[in-house]
Amino acid sequence: MTKSTFIWIMGLVIIAHNLRAAPRAIDLRCELQTNPTDITIQEPRLGWKIVADERRVMQTAYRIIVSSSLDLLQEDVGDLWDSGKITSSNSTAVLYAGKDLSSRTGVFWKVKTFTNVGESDWSMPASWTMGLLHYKDWTGRWIGFDKYQQQDDEATGTLAARYLRKEFTVQKKVKQATAYIIGLGLYEWYLNGKKIGDQVLAPAPTDYTHNIKYNVFDVTQQLQEGKQALGVVLGNGRFYAMRQAKPYKVKTFGFPKLLFQLLLTYTDGSVEVIKTDDSWKGTTDGPIVANNEYDGEQYDARKELTGWTKIGYDDSRWQKAEYVQEPGGNYEAQRIGHMKVMQDLQPISVLKKGSGKYLLDFGQNFSGWVKMRVRGKRGQQVTLRFAESLTEDGNLFTTNLRDAKATDVYILHGEGEEIWEPRFTYHGFRYVEVEGYPGNAQKADFIGRFVYDDIETVGHFSSSNSVLNQIHKNAWWGIASNYKGMPVDCPQRNERQPWLGDRPMSAYGENFLFDNANFYAKWLEDIRLSQKEDGAIPDVAPAFWRYYSDNISWPGTYIMVADMLYQQTADARIVEKHYPAMKKWMHYMRVRYMDESGILTKDSYGDWCFPPATIEEGRGKIADKKYPSALISSAYYYYLLQRMVEFSVLTRNEQDSSEFVHLASQLKNNFNRKFYKGNGSYGANTLTDNLLPMRFGIVTENEKEKLAQRIAAIIEKENHGHLSTGVVGTQWIMRTLTDMGRADLAYRIASNKTYPSWGYMIENGATTIWELWNGNTAHPKMNSQNHVMMLGDLLIWYYENLAGIKSAQNGFQVVEMKPSFVEGLDHVDARYKGLYGEIVSSWKKIGNTLQWTISIPANSRANVFLPTNDVHTISEGGKQITKHDDMEVLGQEAGTVQVAIGSGTYHFIVTR
Repeated sequence: MTKSTFIWIMGLVIIAHNLRAAPRAIDLRCELQTNPTDITIQEPRLGWKIVADERRVMQTAYRIIVSSSLDLLQEDVGDLWDSGKITSSNSTAVLYAGKDLSSRTGVFWKVKTFTNVGESDWSMPASWTMGLLHYKDWTGRWIGFDKYQQQDDEATGTLAARYLRKEFTVQKKVKQATAYIIGLGLYEWYLNGKKIGDQVLAPAPTDYTHNIKYNVFDVTQQLQEGKQALGVVLGNGRFYAMRQAKPYKVKTFGFPKLLFQLLLTYTDGSVEVIKTDDSWKGTTDGPIVANNEYDGEQYDARKELTGWTKIGYDDSRWQKAEYVQEPGGNYEAQRIGHMKVMQDLQPISVLKKGSGKYLLDFGQNFSGWVKMRVRGKRGQQVTLRFAESLTEDGNLFTTNLRDAKATDVYILHGEGEEIWEPRFTYHGFRYVEVEGYPGNAQKADFIGRFVYDDIETVGHFSSSNSVLNQIHKNAWWGIASNYKGMPVDCPQRNERQPWLGDRPMSAYGENFLFDNANFYAKWLEDIRLSQKEDGAIPDVAPAFWRYYSDNISWPGTYIMVADMLYQQTADARIVEKHYPAMKKWMHYMRVRYMDESGILTKDSYGDWCFPPATIEEGRGKIADKKYPSALISSAYYYYLLQRMVEFSVLTRNEQDSSEFVHLASQLKNNFNRKFYKGNGSYGANTLTDNLLPMRFGIVTENEKEKLAQRIAAIIEKENHGHLSTGVVGTQWIMRTLTDMGRADLAYRIASNKTYPSWGYMIENGATTIWELWNGNTAHPKMNSQNHVMMLGDLLIWYYENLAGIKSAQNGFQVVEMKPSFVEGLDHVDARYKGLYGEIVSSWKKIGNTLQWTISIPANSRANVFLPTNDVHTISEGGKQITKHDDMEVLGQEAGTVQVAIGSGTYHFIVTR
């Protein structure tokens, strides 16, 4: 039976299959999953997965052949690179080491692997194509209209969509046709009347003065003989800012514009480029009369430009496209997946309201839009308003959207059935109010379109506790809803910003649910490019809002996400690339904000959004209050120094390492002198103030037990089994309690249904994660119902501490499996697709026995901690483990027996 898995090639994903055989020839089949024409680095990371049913399968060597043609590859001629047989277990991070590759070069490769159980056949061929490596590879010029047009409203800053088109003739037989497009802010493009690609809201957003993402499409099959027609429609996106009234705060980049070229390679070897120039025609007098992420899209079907993307359209009344100023940023291939419509939802109810209105309920909070089917008279207007929840009288609750209108408008052209969905907006919603709909609206007339980045779900978790399961489900919907080419805070109100402070540990937990390594690698670039020359890093990156508040805990996410990516993928190049910028920021913060006592004094937010003591105490109160804390900034700086010690060693900056060690030692002493109260508590004796020195290892060894007792007392006695942490403390609470030996307390917090807890959100109707613990009663100014920041380290705890799936070495080549078999939880089933393959941990308690099924992928191994003091109480596959030849008992530790296993599936039974 063949098993399929996923392989990462520095921005590409490959599917590999591995069959067992004797003399154990292993068959690998590789297929590209994402667009192959988007690699712009000379040393891409190659990888493969080995799937085999045998136990303890380890790679001992490999051989890679890379060729310039498929024919050469099939003849085993590596004219670009033949690695030869390399003795190594590395199958996830092999750097291409062949000839330099030029723009548009097609590359074909295959791999043969050698294992301790035999040698494989050659894999099926895989390929990638180099993108445009140089600025001068772009031969076209930017076109558009760099001023307000008649259809725009300059007073309100409202722009109509820009429509651009060109016809041309192909007079020879085409061998290959490749299109390169940068449409800013957002684009859709058409060839001969058909939309190209299934991407939406493309390209991924960046700070366009620093870098710009281009997309690549193979359109060989879409060309026809003779005449051709190109059409591009441009929306605003993040390029033309959603709010023009605050230039001191909001960064804007200009009017929508286009750079495009179509490379035609003919069968006779000649090449032609169709590019953007002033031969293109354009208009703003089309059906999309307004578009904006915050406010929605207005579409007047009476103004449709029927046939404008096809050959022969009369564009004589259109304007000549203008040459416009380029945005300024470097052109880069987009290596993260496109945003797409990833799922369609049917409304669970359609309720007819008074005054000709209907209320749609989709039963789930998500981000995207509604596709509508309608019949009616010409000029009739249908208005769709979006919201996350309802008021007590059953109407839309929109106050928490602030001034985001979250409204789509469709004006009918009146000719039969009309089907419409917006192109250049999205909403965060569960409910939709439909006004002006002609006829009797039915469920089948509306489809909710769930939009997020094309990222695979790689994690699964279920347990015997329904609250834990629902929290996991809510987390998945919330995380996916906020993947928009960058990690945004929320999808509904007039914000939607990539706040660094929301993601320090959330990004880590998200990696257990989604294959988000490329996504967060892109975000690290956004952060690096937003850094000021003096070292300052903003709170929001890309810096669409000019917030450089110089705190530690928000910009420190830069270092923590890099650490997560290295831990989960073992890609050292992430750290190497960003190390100089991280070092500059660490120096910047120290020289500006360390006082004479050696304390880092600068903090902006404190433990942001900690819960009011009771639900009533917070009723109607605004959570947007800052409580700066020098304890938090100093503790975080100490923690980040520890990471920089590791990074300096990894990047061979030994002199830096010594300095970081020295600084950390001094800061630890200064911190304890300043903040330790001598009675087992720190600072203001809050839960967060005590958690941080415990988690970060700042507390001295002789005071550690007192501090642990104090933390437990706050939760058990003062909080009655609940947390009292905001966004800072929640990042660390679950793992800290578990490491203290109080996994029972962490489980109690996670399974609570009363305020404040994740379960309380569910009890009050949440289908995602709220921004505030008291989001149902807080002042509506800041109470998003679809946020991720309060997840903290919960998902990490699910997978690493409840399931026991934790990377111990080289991106899961060694897995530490040490679950907390907490009282009251009878079953956990978790799966995670890592770089080596799927890891499974499924345990259940039956009477006085523990049954634990474990699967470890080939070329990796695990250290398993079984909960018993007696090795003779453990069996696997009906056989006492000391009698197994394919596992090794390493010893006993704190009530557990540690066993080393290799790849394969194991069924352990522990009799207690």
